[in-house]
Order: sequence, then C-alpha cells, then structure tokens
Amino acid sequence: MSIGKRNSEGYPDPTACEALSLIEQEERALRAFRPIVYICSPYAGDVERNVRAARNYCRFAVDKGFIPIAPHLLFPQFLNDADPRERELGLFFGNALMSKCSEVWVFGGNITAGMQAEIKRARWKNYRLRCFTEDLEEVQDVCSH
Repeated sequence: MSIGKRNSEGYPDPTACEALSLIEQEERALRAFRPIVYICSPYAGDVERNVRAARNYCRFAVDKGFIPIAPHLLFPQFLNDADPRERELGLFFGNALMSKCSEVWVFGGNITAGMQAEIKRARWKNYRLRCFTEDLEEVQDVCSH
C-alpha cells in the first residue's frame, strides 16, 4: 500500500502522510518478527505417527506466526536414538536450542520421559510453557505432569 501525500480532497497533507507511513513501517516490522518456539512432543513409540504429528505441530506454529524448533525432527536424521549415548547427546543439543526460544510448546496428553525432562528443564529455567492437545487446542492441564 502506498501512502499519498494529499488528502481525499487533493490538498497536501504532509503530517498525515508521515504518520500513516510510520504506522505502515511498524506493521511491516511486526510482520517480519517471528519468535522462536520449542516444539515438545512424543518421538519414541510409534515414530512414524509421532514424526507426522510433530510436523503438524510445527506447521501450526508457523501459521500462528512463530518459528518452530523441533529437535526430535532434526537430530534422529543423524543420531541414533536407540544408542543411549547418542540419545543423551541429542537431548543436550535440544537443551541448547531451547535456550534460544521464547516459549516451549508441549503437545498431546502422552508425556514421554524425554518430554518430562524437557518440561522440567523449561520450568527450572523459567521458560514460558504453553500446552496444547493433539487437536491443537491450548489447555492448562497437559503440562502439569
């Protein structure tokens, strides 16, 4: 949208033009800013189903204006989750990424051991926790585990 330098009657109106231009710039800046959120959801168990769900949760975050970080979608690409040492390394990497996020979003009612560790760390570090059902509805009680 372009802001004209004249009012609706055709007269020069530099004050209104400048004010509207500043508002437009602020709106553009707000649209460009996207906070990073940590996606906490199950991985182990039905891995194929859980990966599909995590992708859906990430898409939900994008649609809400956030940048999602889902370590359990990234690190199993090159770390072996069945190897306890590599699993611990992946959890360590996830903790490092969590520290860069503005919020931790927990999805689903099934809180796994890995998720419990992430939630515990988020609480210990006093990160903002938001909890959602598998159907992407925000709730208060899911994170209480």
